[in-house]
Amino acid sequence: GGGVFLQAWAGGYPEIVKENELFERYYRELGIVPAGEWDAFMAALREPLPATLRITGYRSHAKEILHCLKEKYFKELQDLEVDGQKVEMPQSLSWYPEELAWHTNLSRKILRKSPQLEKFHQFLVSETECGNISRQEAVSMIPPLLLNISPHHKILDMCAAPGSKTAQLIEMLHADMNVPFPKGFVIANDVDNKRCYLLVHQAKRLNSPCIMVVNHDASSIPNLQIDVDGRKEILFYDRILCDVPCSGDGTMRKNIDVWKKWTTQNSLQLHGLQLRIATRGVEQLAEGGRMVYSTCSLNPIENEAVIASLLEKSQGALELADVSSELPGLKRMPGITKWKVMLKDGQWFEEWKDVPSNRQTQIRPTMFPVKDEEKLKAMNLERCLRILPHHQNTGGFFVAVLIKKSPMPWNKRQPKVHQKLPQRTGDTEVTATNSDNGSDCITEETILAENEESKKMQGLQNSDTEQSRKEGVCGPPPSKKMKLFGFKEDPFVFLPEDDPLFLPIQKFYALDPSFPKMNLLTRTQEGKKRQLYMVSKELRNVLLNNSEKMKVINTGIKVWSRNSDGEQFGCAFRLAQEGIYTLYPFIHARIINVCIEDVKILLTQENPFLSKFSSETQKKVKDMAMGSVVLKYDPDPEKPGDLQCPIVLCGWQGKTSLRAFVPKNERLHYLRMMGVEVFKAKRKEEELENKTEEEVQHKLAQTEEGMDVEDKEHDLVTKMEAEIGEESSQSPVESSAMEIENKIEDFNQSDKNATTHISKESKGTNTSNVKD
Repeated sequence: GGGVFLQAWAGGYPEIVKENELFERYYRELGIVPAGEWDAFMAALREPLPATLRITGYRSHAKEILHCLKEKYFKELQDLEVDGQKVEMPQSLSWYPEELAWHTNLSRKILRKSPQLEKFHQFLVSETECGNISRQEAVSMIPPLLLNISPHHKILDMCAAPGSKTAQLIEMLHADMNVPFPKGFVIANDVDNKRCYLLVHQAKRLNSPCIMVVNHDASSIPNLQIDVDGRKEILFYDRILCDVPCSGDGTMRKNIDVWKKWTTQNSLQLHGLQLRIATRGVEQLAEGGRMVYSTCSLNPIENEAVIASLLEKSQGALELADVSSELPGLKRMPGITKWKVMLKDGQWFEEWKDVPSNRQTQIRPTMFPVKDEEKLKAMNLERCLRILPHHQNTGGFFVAVLIKKSPMPWNKRQPKVHQKLPQRTGDTEVTATNSDNGSDCITEETILAENEESKKMQGLQNSDTEQSRKEGVCGPPPSKKMKLFGFKEDPFVFLPEDDPLFLPIQKFYALDPSFPKMNLLTRTQEGKKRQLYMVSKELRNVLLNNSEKMKVINTGIKVWSRNSDGEQFGCAFRLAQEGIYTLYPFIHARIINVCIEDVKILLTQENPFLSKFSSETQKKVKDMAMGSVVLKYDPDPEKPGDLQCPIVLCGWQGKTSLRAFVPKNERLHYLRMMGVEVFKAKRKEEELENKTEEEVQHKLAQTEEGMDVEDKEHDLVTKMEAEIGEESSQSPVESSAMEIENKIEDFNQSDKNATTHISKESKGTNTSNVKD
């Protein structure tokens, strides 16, 4: 959390020479910058990037955070001077809807120099930790916006880590907060097992039952099947985000080592992969669906060349959408139609026939522009978007929006699901090289089987064991290779229709008859079920029908946790805060409506006596049995000064006390929104924490009933985020898998976890509490 943020808001880098002669020669020659703007373009690239942030989370909530930022923090900065210099106010990005994205030039040096700024900075760090603000590069916010998402869309995010764009997609699914289970879902994929955990972490902050994180090679991601009225059908997506790995030369302002390392070689190496991923994407797109292809590169080899080859291969099945009227205020350049290919030694090639045979593996025909003027015109390449750094002080970026009008020519007959896989003979295997001649022989079924792994997967594809489906078990694929790294994932087991576990829960919380109990799952096949998770009905369909071919890393939100104390009061499961907004609409008992003063007490005091609450609250509690409760705050429109968004907290009612179970960051967040001053001088607080940390850990060890894998991962992921930083999905250079592997081990040994709660009455300190 904090550490990453500090670096990100920094201007100070070790001195590096921001020069690269080949870079300048290449892009000058290609003419990607309008006449007369070259110097401005280069100057912008040499300046550090302004820090940008996006207010995340769901609508009503995000509006409150925005209100707090503008009315409180920005107001305090208004006339602030540091070292005789007026502090520059953060600005909202004009093209981002509803003022939910901002950029600021405040550097770390300045942040340290003034108490007001220090306060603002702490606000940013803390809100980032609980996921209400996300540090995201401005240009990276564009692709999700151009997907035009509705809550019923089935969405695939092909190369999703580290997950800022995925978070945007999830938020759009939940545009209407009153619908706990939108019909759509997001399947977020990444090829790197380690970075899938970053995705899980990002998505967790949004507590959505409609997201699943999977781990596949995007260029051969398997076809999924779903059950449609008893028939098996292939799942086609309404929207696909195809944000491919790229050379990242649009990120030089942030990743300054690109200055040293840049050559044309990267693009030449990535072009084939990018084209394969994009091709695999459009194959899985529904007719009428939209796919957004994006890179943070300026290079036409990774951009227009990929789009042009895709359009050519599609023989009219795809077209570029004209998005010139979308995102008004965003300055953009049109896609280019003419370019050349350059080797890293500086020699240029104008067309494929000029390439000597010894260079023909490095340079491919799909890298060259289309010669035929008619054909070129019909492609409308100018409809692509190019974002140049000097036009609005951003990184460089490329986006293309594709619409699918009919099946891909090589998929004209939509395949039958259970057809036998074609036998392959010797050299007819489709690889990057011969997919260049436009006569692809890929069918939806035979997906580019680039590597042994996907061939193995194909063997498994139809051997989904009926048995395990009947039991509602969806285990990981039985492929040996997959178990070598990362955590071994537990299976996802849906609660049987008649599970005796559920009855007391239903009774205790008076769940609505419409409650979709079919969608409850656990992560253990045998033994005590400790946690109950929930997915939407649509994701349940996906999980149950694809267990053999899909490597699921995580899905579902936690809705109940086992709590042995509860048993004596009639229910062994207490509500979990992360799933409460999903569950709340179905709960008809155990709800206590609280006023704003009550909320403040609940969030600032350890285990407050009932006598501290308002008389209404005391009355309500009198007639209730002990155990898990819902604490609900509804805003009073008559008092616009008070918090104006509803809050639902999980709590515990004891004999003489009432407490909330809310992770510390979330507590601080709600208090801040209510205008309670939570800013503490750092040092004291840390000493306090360290002192109590050990006692608390000791008590936790005795009382907690066993923790989730995810909880263990939390710290690890925060560490990883600090190392990886945003947008690194674009960089082909990965951090060493082994290092991270070892860190996972260390963290598993020393579980430090601030959001573990103890449900024992009065005894025990709760780490998640605000220090009084």
